Amino acid sequence: MHPVRPELAAASVIRHAPTPVPSSIRARFPALTDPAVVYLDSAATTQKPDTVIAAVADYHRAHTANAGRGTYSWATALSARIDAVRTRAAGFLGARHSDEIVFTSGATAALGAIAHSWGLAELADGDEILYHPADHAANVLPWHHLRDILAGFGRRIVLRPYLATATGEADIDDILAQVGPRTRLITTSHLHHVYGGLTTLEELHGRIDPEILLCFDCSQSGGHLPVDVTALRADFAVFAGHKMFGAPGTGLLYCHRRVHDRLRPFLPGGHSGVRITDAGLVSTGMPELLEGGTHNIPGILSLAPAFDLLDELDRFAVAEHNRMLTLRLIDGLRGVPGLDFLPGPAHAGCAVGYGIVSFTLDAISATDLGFVLADAGFLVRTGAHCVPSADPGDGSVRVSTQLYNTLDEIDRFVACVSGIAGHGR
Repeated sequence: MHPVRPELAAASVIRHAPTPVPSSIRARFPALTDPAVVYLDSAATTQKPDTVIAAVADYHRAHTANAGRGTYSWATALSARIDAVRTRAAGFLGARHSDEIVFTSGATAALGAIAHSWGLAELADGDEILYHPADHAANVLPWHHLRDILAGFGRRIVLRPYLATATGEADIDDILAQVGPRTRLITTSHLHHVYGGLTTLEELHGRIDPEILLCFDCSQSGGHLPVDVTALRADFAVFAGHKMFGAPGTGLLYCHRRVHDRLRPFLPGGHSGVRITDAGLVSTGMPELLEGGTHNIPGILSLAPAFDLLDELDRFAVAEHNRMLTLRLIDGLRGVPGLDFLPGPAHAGCAVGYGIVSFTLDAISATDLGFVLADAGFLVRTGAHCVPSADPGDGSVRVSTQLYNTLDEIDRFVACVSGIAGHGR
């Protein structure tokens, strides 16, 4: 077994040899009963285990109520359960305090909350944000939107793009070259949604002003790797519940306590953590400050069984399983004529992989290749993958694995791609 890579070790405080993911785990995912269909699009959304499905159905089936809006037992019991999920999420993500965990409608909403709740209040004329233009649109467009809004009020902030390496990670040297006295935030994908490269920014520790905030989009690493936001030294980190076996419409936003007094309300309204005074709106505390409105209660409740599954299997075991599948996929595709890998683990000098590989094939567009693969039973993502800087004519095939995928499925996929490539020659 390969040792845990330094980046992975930095992402968690747990270090031990993982127990392999049992082959029987697939039976716990009702949508995967047909062996002829191979689901390889978990970076878009994961399949749901039976316990998550039951948690959502049970909320609607019995004692449906609105948490925090009543003193009768149905409502108060739900409030207690949501508090318990929040505490569980804090422990699962390595946060030191449960008030650092905010429930959102997803990772996009979480990043938007950072831009509006922190950026609008904190950024001054001439301040700078460093970002990667090939990150997911959810971690690119909010900063451009923020810049446009502030410009309308006479504050002009600067967005500085940085580069990625051939392995799909953030280029630390380029980031260091971009950092200046007005840098206020560096935002990055923890695990890139197209390249599959892992970025921890650990090389920046001690080399930049500690007042510069670090933001991690953990949409792809959550549920794939053991993520510890404290070990990452994150000020902000966002997670998509539906990409870590939970229900859609639920996200997690981690906000380190050191930024709490710099935040303004997000979606102010009912239960939004503010009160009206003669001096204006005053915060009544986190996390309610960023949680106005009614929670997605069944979505939040679905996170508990999702965490249970990942803890039961051991998140290191899930990471090792995805590494094994990724390496098998890369090794198999290397011999396919006309196939080119995008940046990522295929270009790494050591055996790494986190469940995401993207490629193109000569003489056939990514979209057409996706249709052919779907006809053969292989469900993959094609296109520009929500990269706003991509040319509309560009596109690739993205394969993304999870704990329910097998080596046999990878081998069958490679054989199918090889056959398509051979037919086109």
